[in-house]
Amino acid sequence: MATMNIAILGECMIELQQANDQLTRTFGGDTLNTAVYLSRLTQDKDINTTYVTALGNDSFSDEMLAAWNKEGINTDLVLRLEGKLPGLYYIETDSTGERSFHYWRNDAAAKYLLEQEQSAELLNSLMAFDAIYLSGISLAILTAASREQLFTFLEDFKGKGGKVLFDNNYRPKLWACVKEAQEAYLRMLSLTDIALLTFDDEQLLFGDETLEECIERTQGAGVTEIAIKRGKDACLVVTADQNVFVPALVADKVVDTTAAGDSFSGGYLAKRFTGGSATQAAHAGHQVASTVIQYRGAVIPADAMPTI
Repeated sequence: MATMNIAILGECMIELQQANDQLTRTFGGDTLNTAVYLSRLTQDKDINTTYVTALGNDSFSDEMLAAWNKEGINTDLVLRLEGKLPGLYYIETDSTGERSFHYWRNDAAAKYLLEQEQSAELLNSLMAFDAIYLSGISLAILTAASREQLFTFLEDFKGKGGKVLFDNNYRPKLWACVKEAQEAYLRMLSLTDIALLTFDDEQLLFGDETLEECIERTQGAGVTEIAIKRGKDACLVVTADQNVFVPALVADKVVDTTAAGDSFSGGYLAKRFTGGSATQAAHAGHQVASTVIQYRGAVIPADAMPTI
């Protein structure tokens, strides 16, 4: 069987988190989290996960690359930019495990990924991949010109048979206004084959009152496979021939919900790309997410990973 090559495009940041009186530093970011879980779950499969971003030439960036390589993630398409640094975020977690974030990322290296001399060569390399995954945050951090360049590339990529995978991850503070975000999301959905949507984010962005509104808009844009994530409630899987609610799994304990949705996406794609149905993929996503929320931070210890 030929190796399947999946590129995940986005941003990884320095993560700071307070636990009691101790401040810990790790790395995280929505698409990077998904890349880690996808890579871990497909280590023994013919699937190659490549992370695509821009970093600086600093020691933090060096540590990131080393950590990703250790996870089996290909980093050949990571650009290193002189004078730039990764973004940084701080997580606050309440007594129920719900988290809030504080970001420092306005001039992060990833913002300039498509504005370099090497960017054209990078996009040309991506054209050879089987699938490209990105999120609403991947779109939001780019300049308007870079975003338009990305859309043009994705049109060509899809036209040549590549699959486009999109997780909505809407963060209002990253957009100039709601209208700008809505227009970008609708353009992105028109290029998407599999949409992994958090319903809370769809409600926040588009004002949906029902799941039917979300489904109608997403299918109307041309998406043929949709998984609507609803936290601890059942996920809804929508394809051309079925609408199926897939129950979430109850975690033994909820410590930190960071990366719950990202890890769901990693589990979903891992199962989907190894032959599972969309419904089986949703079960796998729930299995991974229910494990991840029992640990602090975005990326759990490798030996805690479930088998899907």
